[in-house]
Amino acid sequence: MNTATFSLATLAPAIPEIVLAFLVLTLLVMDAFLAEEDRHVTYWLAVLALVGTAALTAYTVGRPTVVTFQGMFVADLMSQVLKVATLLTVAATLVLGRTYLAARGLLSGEFLCLAIFSALGMMVMISAHHFLTLYLGLELMALSQYAMVALQRDSARATEAGMKYFVLGALSSGLLLYGLSMIYGATGSLELTRVAFAIEHNQANRILAVFGLVFVVSGIAFKLGTAPFHMWVPDVYHGAATPATLMIGAAPKIAAFAFVMRLLANGLQGMTADWQQMLAVLAVASIALGNIVAIAQTNLKRMLAYSTIAHMGFLVTGILAGNDNGYSSAMFYLVAYVIMTLGSFGMILLLSRSGFEAEELDDFKGLNQKSRWYAFVMLVMMFSLTGLPPTAGFFAKLAVLQAAWEAGFQPLVVFAVLMSVIGAFYYLRIVKLMYMDAPACEITLEPRADARWLLSATAIATLALGVLPGPLLDLCARAITASM
Repeated sequence: MNTATFSLATLAPAIPEIVLAFLVLTLLVMDAFLAEEDRHVTYWLAVLALVGTAALTAYTVGRPTVVTFQGMFVADLMSQVLKVATLLTVAATLVLGRTYLAARGLLSGEFLCLAIFSALGMMVMISAHHFLTLYLGLELMALSQYAMVALQRDSARATEAGMKYFVLGALSSGLLLYGLSMIYGATGSLELTRVAFAIEHNQANRILAVFGLVFVVSGIAFKLGTAPFHMWVPDVYHGAATPATLMIGAAPKIAAFAFVMRLLANGLQGMTADWQQMLAVLAVASIALGNIVAIAQTNLKRMLAYSTIAHMGFLVTGILAGNDNGYSSAMFYLVAYVIMTLGSFGMILLLSRSGFEAEELDDFKGLNQKSRWYAFVMLVMMFSLTGLPPTAGFFAKLAVLQAAWEAGFQPLVVFAVLMSVIGAFYYLRIVKLMYMDAPACEITLEPRADARWLLSATAIATLALGVLPGPLLDLCARAITASM
């Protein structure tokens, strides 16, 4: 009988997760004793916990790959880089959403702790090396986000969005769990390395494994929000409070990418030809539906929701290349997309105020007359989402399409380029509204210094990655190589 032994060497790779779990539990207890006027203390402690854990994780970057907890947890360069990105993204979400949350009575210990628990689930997903760890991290992340969406109890729209998210999320979790159980039945193991070994050496039941793969890819597609499993995305993005929408739209994509890499690229690499066909269908459907339906949207959050669907199609395009070049290009695309999402939703949060949601396209009319800098920030985000140079979005799209082209998916690449041209309309429409139209309503800009600097940083980073993508792309390539 195997007996698990826990020593410092065994626990060391998971120190960031352990520290963050301890901090969030401490925060929960402290918040119960704080008066209402002292809620800002909880906020600052939450941000410090996330940034401090990110610094602790960054300190481990570059250390050799370690598999611990009897093969259930892996610490490698990819996990270290993605964890730092995840923690900083969640911290940035809280900073950008602080004023919005405070004005609506949502800047509470509950929301902040749920955000940290969600980040903890993402970290577990990123380092998962076993089916159980993957599912544990996924559910910790998802359950926290369901509660965050529905936390605005006096809003019927938020409650409806929370119910839709919960029901469809539970369905996707069921599909994923059923698929994982079938793969376990086909290979006789829950550990990714042993699953890969069984498949590559023809020791698995091939038919059962393929059936399991179909359910697994369907579950992953739900989590990524790709068509035709996208139906929850626009309603949840629109119904949730904007910081909760940003919480769903940015950091979880990093964890979902790690999920795909661990499960498909590592565990099921012997079935690459099978899942490439499925991902190709998802990519085509997502890019087409996202870009076409977004044209008809007048609500910016819904437009960005369909934009997300299209961008997840491009992300999948890089992954389906099935080689290190495709994976590293997809990872670069992911980082660029997260920065663009922070900037875009950050602008919505910036223009929103108590009793007013700046989520309609008309709310951005004449922004340049009020503030040339913030209009420029939004312009950079829209150009990058479109894929225009010299922004990070241009190089990100170029990298994933080049990887797919070299892998033999030329028709898909041509189709994606054509859809990008169509998608340019709804992004550039916002630029036209900001620079060429008169304001439709009063525009109020009173950002805190931290949010102001962070928004500016997203624009600068987007431009910097478009001009000098080499260092980040090289880091992504080394991270992918270390994880394979």
